[in-house]
Amino acid sequence: MKIKITAVFIAVSLILTALAGCNTQGNSSDTTSKVSSDKSVSAGALEKTSFNLGHLNSTAHLLGFVAKEEGYFDEEGLDVTLTLFSSAAELSTGLESEKLDVAFIGSVPSITFQSQGHDLTIFGGAMTNGHGYVIKPQYVEGLKKWDVSVLKGRNVASVKNSVQDAELQILLKDKKIEIGKGKDKVNIVYFDSQKDAYNALQNDSIDAVSAYSPYTSLAESQGYKIVYRCSEEPLLENQPCCRQVASTAALSKYPNSYQAFEKALIRAYKFTQENQEQTIKDVKKYIDIEEDLIKTEIYGGYGTSVPDPDKQGTVALKKSIVELGYTEDYDIDKLYNTDIYKNALAELKKENPDDKIYAELQKHFDQFE
Repeated sequence: MKIKITAVFIAVSLILTALAGCNTQGNSSDTTSKVSSDKSVSAGALEKTSFNLGHLNSTAHLLGFVAKEEGYFDEEGLDVTLTLFSSAAELSTGLESEKLDVAFIGSVPSITFQSQGHDLTIFGGAMTNGHGYVIKPQYVEGLKKWDVSVLKGRNVASVKNSVQDAELQILLKDKKIEIGKGKDKVNIVYFDSQKDAYNALQNDSIDAVSAYSPYTSLAESQGYKIVYRCSEEPLLENQPCCRQVASTAALSKYPNSYQAFEKALIRAYKFTQENQEQTIKDVKKYIDIEEDLIKTEIYGGYGTSVPDPDKQGTVALKKSIVELGYTEDYDIDKLYNTDIYKNALAELKKENPDDKIYAELQKHFDQFE
């Protein structure tokens, strides 16, 4: 698609504005992957039935979208409201103020919030990989292949306390490239949100920008060039991105309700693996961009939305960012709950003993718990 850069941002602004109003509801008539109603959790067995889920304007959070649209939350006895936020900090505040019961928060901000004393517990996953950096095309003109080194001498927009920022610093450190101003350094300019960072590309002073899904594919479709996707970098292989996070007190107080929530997300994951076309339509109700871009982000191999808490991967990431000086070290075990996912998956396997997808999830969980 060839369009001028100035026109791009008109389209982007319209898309991003529309995202705030995309909290729609609906149900699918497809019941092939749903358990029968007599197997659903009884609402009376739950300590709490009204749930507020906070998410970002990202295809990474599709498990929540699909669970809502396909009726899995309802079937598990939960009335879930999805609300769009613009940053991890807002999501954390929502949890601590009890305005949210669950939030999809990036792994790096989740870790830093925990290290700073916020009583927030990770209990599930939302996405692995799925982000990278994009650059204005003139800076790679004539190059057939490039890596993070093309950012030298450039002003790069990013979001402080984000997975993308930490990954960039890991790659720059590996290449022995310093952060700062100068032709052999990379100057990182921080913004409060991904939306603000992305929109900064319209300024002459910004050359490249961090991008989580769907911004990476959106940018490429609009003529920008992808510096790298994290899924293609060996140092960032299987990098846990967004996590399911709740207040520690709430998880302790409402264990059955959170287990029902997790069952809905696991069922949503199964649906995404078996119903590609409908999954894309479900996601489009929340992320209003072209369906082919949604398909690229979800099924292009650049990221995977899996509900597994992947504790091993998150602990490894914590070690990396502590070594970077990104955050202080702390005991993450106290703020990591894998039992909710473990028990939810066990229930679904009991209800569906021959299901291959649930068996694969169990194998992965046993390997990476």
